[in-house]
Amino acid sequence: MTSMCVYGFVAIIFVIRLYFLRVSKQNEARIVADGGREYGAFNSKLMAIVRVLIYFGALGEFYYLDRSVNSLTFTGMGLVVFSMYMLYMVSRLLSPIWTVKLMVAKNHQYVDHWLFRNIKHPNYFLNIVPELVGIILVCQAWYTALLLLPIYAIIIYIRIIEENKIIELLKVESF
Repeated sequence: MTSMCVYGFVAIIFVIRLYFLRVSKQNEARIVADGGREYGAFNSKLMAIVRVLIYFGALGEFYYLDRSVNSLTFTGMGLVVFSMYMLYMVSRLLSPIWTVKLMVAKNHQYVDHWLFRNIKHPNYFLNIVPELVGIILVCQAWYTALLLLPIYAIIIYIRIIEENKIIELLKVESF
C-alpha cells in the first residue's frame, strides 16, 4: 500500500464528513425555521476549526516527514471506519434533530434509545474521538496529536458540559 492510498483514504473520509455536514445544515435550517435555537455557537466554531487543523496537520506531517505505511496505518483506518459507522448510527437515531452544532428543536423530544442510555455522548466518544485518533494513527502525526488533540479535548469537554446542562433542562421540561 503506497502513501497515495493514505491520501485517498483521508480524502474519502473528508468527503463523507462533508456529506454529513450537508445533512446537518439541512437539519439546522429546519430546526431554526420551526422555532428551535443553537447553543454554544462559539464552541462549535472552535470544534470545526481545530478538527480541520487536525486533518490538514496530520496529512502535512505524513507528507513532509515522509511517514511510511505500516500496521499503525491499518489500525487507524479501522478506527476511522468504526467511527464513520457510529456517525451514521447516531445521525440516523437522532435523524431530524441531528446536527454538528448544539441545537434544540422547539418541542424537542428526548431520544431514549439504548445507545444513549448506556453510553453518554456516543457522538463524541464513539465517533469523534476514534475518528481523530484514527486519522492521527493513519498519518502517524505525532506532532499534530501533541499540539492539537489536547486543545480539541478541552473543546469537547466544554461542549459536553453545555450539552449536559441542556439535556437536564429538556428532561425537566418534559415532565
